[in-house]
Amino acid sequence: MSVTERLEFWSDGVIIVGELRTPDAEGPHAAVALSGPFTGVKEQVVGHYAEKLAEAGFATLAFDHRGFGESGGRHGHEDTQGKLADLRAAVSLLAARPEIDAHRIGLVGVCLGGGYVMRAAATDPRVKAVAGIAGAYNSPAYFAERMGIDAYRAALGVFLSGYDDLIPAVAPDGGEAAMAGEEPYSYYGTERSAAEHWSNEVTRGSLHSLMTFDALSAADLLAATPLLVVHGKIDDYCAPELAERLYERATGAKRAVWLDCERHVDLYDVEPHVKKAVEETALFLRESLPATSL
Repeated sequence: MSVTERLEFWSDGVIIVGELRTPDAEGPHAAVALSGPFTGVKEQVVGHYAEKLAEAGFATLAFDHRGFGESGGRHGHEDTQGKLADLRAAVSLLAARPEIDAHRIGLVGVCLGGGYVMRAAATDPRVKAVAGIAGAYNSPAYFAERMGIDAYRAALGVFLSGYDDLIPAVAPDGGEAAMAGEEPYSYYGTERSAAEHWSNEVTRGSLHSLMTFDALSAADLLAATPLLVVHGKIDDYCAPELAERLYERATGAKRAVWLDCERHVDLYDVEPHVKKAVEETALFLRESLPATSL
């Protein structure tokens, strides 16, 4: 059992809205802040994982990043540096709570949030463990290598030319969308993701942010931070190859778990995949954030 508290906190002048789940037991507790998929809000994937990790005995903070859900900021815009600021503010909030052990704070990210938590953990020594689940470990160099430099730069030009335009996050039948294709629509376009404060629109400039965000290089700075990578063996949206590269480049304590998923969104809400991811993450956090660390 856990107790849920709705709260607001500041991140570089922007109001962030979140939900803190605290185990209904004597503390202080180990805690994690969570970051989720592109356009995702706290009632969707991160809330699902936050609830399950709270049941496993951790305090959890799921929140709407700036620009999405109930939080402030530019609506529907992917602000990479802003999201990293949000994670720093989330760690500060957790560290200041009396029911939480400030020496036992970790980060957990799902999909795009996986890349953000790696980048955040790499530059915040208060973070004592980091886990990515179906993580998007974006690498501009990798994108340019796969697409060809001319095609990569042409795509960036398109995103810049319509930077402020709003486009659908997902669309049926092959329509233009920031997350194109049937698979993202199968989650965000259906009741699976139903959430009052989720909006099916993002700026075209958000795609420029995604294509230029370097999460992969964070691996080189994680030598002092225990790392968990949980990833599907098949993932058409967050490349397993990048998950492998992140894991191989990290030189500290680390573990990788490869799951027999058929789709990226299986790790959003499909069992037994989510159950396995939660079990592995909880085990990792207990080992990496032990009560004896005080």
